[in-house]
Amino acid sequence: MTILAVFRSRAQSLDFLAAAKAAGIPAQAVSTPKEAGVGCGVSVKFDGGFYQRAKTLVSKRPYSSFAGFLRGAGGGYFYDDR
Repeated sequence: MTILAVFRSRAQSLDFLAAAKAAGIPAQAVSTPKEAGVGCGVSVKFDGGFYQRAKTLVSKRPYSSFAGFLRGAGGGYFYDDR
């Protein structure tokens, strides 16, 4: 399953991408889907098997623009925690 970490800031998205890779999470920058309702345009995509690790990483860093995690399902994306 695919997970996207969604941010309102391009700089924070790219910072999280670098931090995720440094923490051993295989991740890549992707265009933010319209379902996110966020305007930055860049999200971080990773496999759901790394979700808990990514969630912990986000909680330990000062990401003021973090909008949440989107979970890929049924051909679309849905917020995990809403």
